[in-house]
Amino acid sequence: MPVRLIEVVAGDGQIGTLAAIAEHFKALSFRVEPSAPDGSRSCRILARVEKQQELVDQIQGALGQDTRWRITISPIEATIPEPEPLEDAPQSPEQATREELYAEIAQGARIDVDFVLLVVASTVVAAIGLLENNVAVVIAAMLIAPLLGPNVAMAFGSILGDRELLARAALASLAGTSISVLVAAAIGLGFPGRAISGELLLQTSLGYSDMLLALAAGAAGALSLTTRLPAALTGVMVAVALLPPATALGYTLGSGELRLAVGAAALVAANVVCVSLAAQLVFLSKGIKPRRWIERRAAKQSVRISLGLAGALVALLVAIVYWQQV
Repeated sequence: MPVRLIEVVAGDGQIGTLAAIAEHFKALSFRVEPSAPDGSRSCRILARVEKQQELVDQIQGALGQDTRWRITISPIEATIPEPEPLEDAPQSPEQATREELYAEIAQGARIDVDFVLLVVASTVVAAIGLLENNVAVVIAAMLIAPLLGPNVAMAFGSILGDRELLARAALASLAGTSISVLVAAAIGLGFPGRAISGELLLQTSLGYSDMLLALAAGAAGALSLTTRLPAALTGVMVAVALLPPATALGYTLGSGELRLAVGAAALVAANVVCVSLAAQLVFLSKGIKPRRWIERRAAKQSVRISLGLAGALVALLVAIVYWQQV
């Protein structure tokens, strides 16, 4: 059974409260270290994963007024003897805490040199694959595309009502897509008159299957984070939904194929909306929400707005696809 080691540093007078919280949530062990010179003490709580979020929330609520407290959460690979499962424990994959998710997801919303270089490199590789009609090369581009992070971070920020994270994620997503389009446009300007390959044409039209792929990709990306499943395959799925059409958009703009560029732009927009919508629904289904009630009120409003907007855009895109096919 997966467990977590939760280390709490707090004032000496808070140890009794921490011990009561650990007992209430059926912690496997509770150990207290000697007092530090500044009057703080460290205690270690070995907690079951199904109780860790509630336990951490209670600790934060109890220590909120103490300026010296800090909580550190560490995964445990194994513990001997293995603890007996609780009778009322849900039989589901291991789920990360809200704080662990935030720390991991926020990293994907950063715009730094590595992010820019990966976008440029993956776009160049994708453009070569699309022009040469080489599926293997396009897949290689998908493996290195860093476009999963910003889109999942937008969904996570919406669920928590975190405007700062939402703004940073939206900026990172816009920056990544824009860089991909600009690099591909430069390639289109440098290699005009190339025959349009079948792989490139696939990225310049929007259909129901493309929207389903984006929805599946967003759901898979969010699930890989919340349940600690390997993210390699899900990262590829999200890259499938985001990188090739952005590259196709840039190339068709650069080469003067404006009609194809319109279709690629519609596919890019549909993919971003569908990935974000699916990720939001997964986070909601996992019960992810802010800790404090006042933050939950703001989060509810954020969720209503974001889901309403995404749902309306998806409905509009479905109508566009239907109109094109009749």
